[in-house]
Amino acid sequence: MAAPSGRRNGGGGASLWAALLLAAVALRPAETVSEPTTVAFDVRPGGVVHSFSQNVGPGNKYTCVFTYASQGGTNEKWQMSLGTSEDHQHFTCTIWRPQGKSYLYFTQFKAEVRGAEIEYGMAYSKAAFERESEVPLKSEEFEVTKTAVSHRPGAFKAELSKLVIVAKVTRSEL
Repeated sequence: MAAPSGRRNGGGGASLWAALLLAAVALRPAETVSEPTTVAFDVRPGGVVHSFSQNVGPGNKYTCVFTYASQGGTNEKWQMSLGTSEDHQHFTCTIWRPQGKSYLYFTQFKAEVRGAEIEYGMAYSKAAFERESEVPLKSEEFEVTKTAVSHRPGAFKAELSKLVIVAKVTRSEL
């Protein structure tokens, strides 16, 4: 699926390219991709804006930041995983609820990268869990820019369970 917004990189070809990149990263021998770093954190309701961030890469110079506000329920355990390619030209950031669907009502979200530009970004209302499949948000609910995947005010239906970003390191960071 093409990354919704102006960051389509040529239309449907972007989705094919992103799928091929993700497949290539997944199929490479283990020594060619850094072992992903996964950190658990709490997503807290209450309507207040919260942020969680992690760094990755040589000297921890690439950053992924998840900023959100949510309502309802109690804290949920979420995870952020980051990894880099062996040549440090790409890094991935995945933010998700391991139990699949979140029961929180998100009023806003934004996942942004620093030190890189997004080549592929996707948001899901439901993450894969046991025998259930992922459910992507509709393209009108979120947007992908050079540095962020975020909700579209007025169109986002408040359901979020996973975000995926593949980013290419910017020249100034090499």
